[in-house]
Amino acid sequence: MSKMELKRNIRVEFMHRLPVEQQELEMVERKGLGHPDSLCDGVADAVSVALCKEYMDKFGMVLHHNTDKVQLVAGRSDPEYGGGEVISPIYILLGGRATREFDGEEIAVDVVALRAAREYLKGTVRNLDVDRHVVIESRLGKGSSDLLMVFKGKDREIPVANDTSFGVAHAPLSEVETIASSVESMVMSDYRHRENAIGEDMKVMALREKDRITLTVGDALVSRYVDDHDHYDSIKEGLKQFVTDVALKYTDRSVTTHVNRADTAETVYITVTGTSAEMGDDGAAGRGNRCNGLITPGRPMSMEGAAGKNPVNHTGKIYNLLAIEIANEIVATVDGVHEVYIKLLSEIGRRIDDPKVATAEIIPESTEMTATIEHKTVRIMDEWLSNIHEITERAIRGELRTF
Repeated sequence: MSKMELKRNIRVEFMHRLPVEQQELEMVERKGLGHPDSLCDGVADAVSVALCKEYMDKFGMVLHHNTDKVQLVAGRSDPEYGGGEVISPIYILLGGRATREFDGEEIAVDVVALRAAREYLKGTVRNLDVDRHVVIESRLGKGSSDLLMVFKGKDREIPVANDTSFGVAHAPLSEVETIASSVESMVMSDYRHRENAIGEDMKVMALREKDRITLTVGDALVSRYVDDHDHYDSIKEGLKQFVTDVALKYTDRSVTTHVNRADTAETVYITVTGTSAEMGDDGAAGRGNRCNGLITPGRPMSMEGAAGKNPVNHTGKIYNLLAIEIANEIVATVDGVHEVYIKLLSEIGRRIDDPKVATAEIIPESTEMTATIEHKTVRIMDEWLSNIHEITERAIRGELRTF
C-alpha cells in the first residue's frame, strides 16, 4: 500500500471547555538539566544516539536497542563555604537492551555506552569531575531476537510498532508553561555564565492563581564560589531578580519568586558539584519532564519515558515527539484554533505511519470556522504521518528534546 493509498483513522473533535489560560488554577514543573532524574534521561538519550551512530557507521542502519533503564544512586559530599569535597561518588547504572552482534560482527556496546554517558555528564554539569565523582556501570542486555527482525528487514518501507502505546501533546504553551521552561533555559544559557555559583540542578515550580504567578525555584549553588552566608544571600537575590525579569517578558500578570525556600540560618542549599545527586538525591530515567520539557498536571500527558527508547519503531518515543510537531504546526498555521490536544495510539505489529487512531481535540475560538479547521487539521496530521521518518532521522541525530 503506497502512502497515497493509505487511509488513516484521523479524527477531529471540538471541545467546549475553558482554555487553560482562563482557568483559575494552573501548576507547571520543570526539572532542570542537573536534576538527578534529568541526568538519567540525558544519559539514556546520549547512549541511544551514540549507539545509533555506531550502528549506522558499521552497518548503514540502526539496530534494535532501548537504553531507557538508567538509575542513579546519590553519593555523599561535604560542601562548605569556599570549598568542600565529594566523599562517596555518584553511581549510575546503564540498563536496557542493545544489539551486541550483527551479521557475525560483535559490537562494542558497553564501550560506546560508557563513553557517551561520561561525555554527556562532562558537558552538562560543569563542576562535576566525572572521573573522580562518578562511577558508571553498563549492564545493557542483549536485544530480543524477535524484536531484532523489525530492524533487519531492509525490504520494509515502514517499520511496525513494537508496542501498543500512545503519544500526547498540546499547543500552544500557556504563559506559565512558557515561563517555567524559559526560566531554567535562560539561567543555564545566560545567567550561569555570569554567576559561577549557579548549579545545573535547578527546579522550577510555577503556580498561577487567577492573575498571580508564584515561582518557587530550587538551585544547588556551588560551594566553592560562595564565600559566606551573606554572600549566599546576595547570590540568591541576584538569581531571584533574574528569574523574575525573565518571567515578566512573557506575562503582564504579577510574579512573585522564591529561591531555595528550605534555607534556615543554619542550613543552606550548597553543593560541591552543582547537583543534589552528590548528596542524597537519587534519580531514574522516565520520572521527570515529558517530551515538551515540562510536567503539566492540568493537561493530558503520556507517562511514557521517551529518553533512551529507540527512534525507529518505539512508538512510545516516536509518537510523543510527533504529537508535539503536529500540535505546534496546527496552532501556527490554522486560524481559529485556541488550543489543540493531539493523541496518537499505536498497535503492536501495525505500521508506525498508520496509527490505530490519531485524534486532534480542539478548542476553537468560535464555532464558525470548524469545518475549515477540521479540513486543515486532518491534512497536517496526515502529512506528518506520511513523513514520520523525519522524526526518526532527527531523533537519531539527537536533535529532538525528550525531557
